[in-house]
Amino acid sequence: MRNLIIGLLAVMLTLSIISYAWPLILALMIIALVGLVIVLIMKNRYFSSDQFKEIKNEIASVVSEHNEISKYVDEIRGGRRFNIGKSTSGMHAHLAKSKNTSSWKYRRDRNVADYGSEFVHNAGLQVVRNAQADPIKYLMKYFDIPATEEKLAEVEEVGESISRLENAIANLKKREDAIAITVSPPKYIRTFFLKEFQRQLGLSIPALQIPYPQYKFQYVSAGGNSSQVTSITLNGKTIDTLLETMAEKIKFRQSAAGQRALMTASFRNHIKTRDNFTCQYCSLSVSQEPNLLLEVDHIQPLSKGGLSVEQNLQTLCWRCNRTKSNK
Repeated sequence: MRNLIIGLLAVMLTLSIISYAWPLILALMIIALVGLVIVLIMKNRYFSSDQFKEIKNEIASVVSEHNEISKYVDEIRGGRRFNIGKSTSGMHAHLAKSKNTSSWKYRRDRNVADYGSEFVHNAGLQVVRNAQADPIKYLMKYFDIPATEEKLAEVEEVGESISRLENAIANLKKREDAIAITVSPPKYIRTFFLKEFQRQLGLSIPALQIPYPQYKFQYVSAGGNSSQVTSITLNGKTIDTLLETMAEKIKFRQSAAGQRALMTASFRNHIKTRDNFTCQYCSLSVSQEPNLLLEVDHIQPLSKGGLSVEQNLQTLCWRCNRTKSNK
């Protein structure tokens, strides 16, 4: 708000120099300054009032848990490897240097291929177009994601991490909305002083972004005059489709393999429903705490040979799952 008023004052000051109506503009400037002072005084009084302090004390536990989940989000983001494949189309590009030596009259390249990223596959135009039509098939083929039990487990782990992030961030948003409703600050506080309001409450708001793996098929013509890109973002829905495709290929090749269930969104919901949306360690449920963050955990981890089957899965609240992971 302060920046808005300062900008308004600057505009009016400029107009006053070139306008004959400077007395009116000067009066408007004084009104704006007075308005700013009044709003700042109201803001300071609100945050120092006994009413706000009482509300702050009442929701202290909710704020504390909110901040713990924020840290949990950062832990998941920082402790996981989210990429599951790479392209080798430019694996040796770093060994050479390229320089445009065209004369000044010649039109220089408008599009330059990215050979330095292992998440970009440089290909012909037809491959880029086919990747758009059949993204999972081309993702597996050109980014070295074979249909094996080992790679299937790796994709499941990435999918589980992304699912936890998506659920945790959605849970944070619900908590923030609930806190805002509980406190119900004045409209001018919500409009102009939201960040200070969050700081006064002690809220630690993380950057709500999920590091979805993204792979690209890129075509650039020889002269750089035309290009086309097909991007595949591995969000929850895309990972579920990739898992199902890999499992089908494994079943086709090995009749005994690939019979395990897959950690898709629908299967996670099935496990939570089976466990009555209750943590199997502490017995806390969503009926007791509506904003409880629940996750599906492998009793025997995938990294130690555990499978994504019902007998090896359990519903845990985020705290118990975090404690188990740390151990």
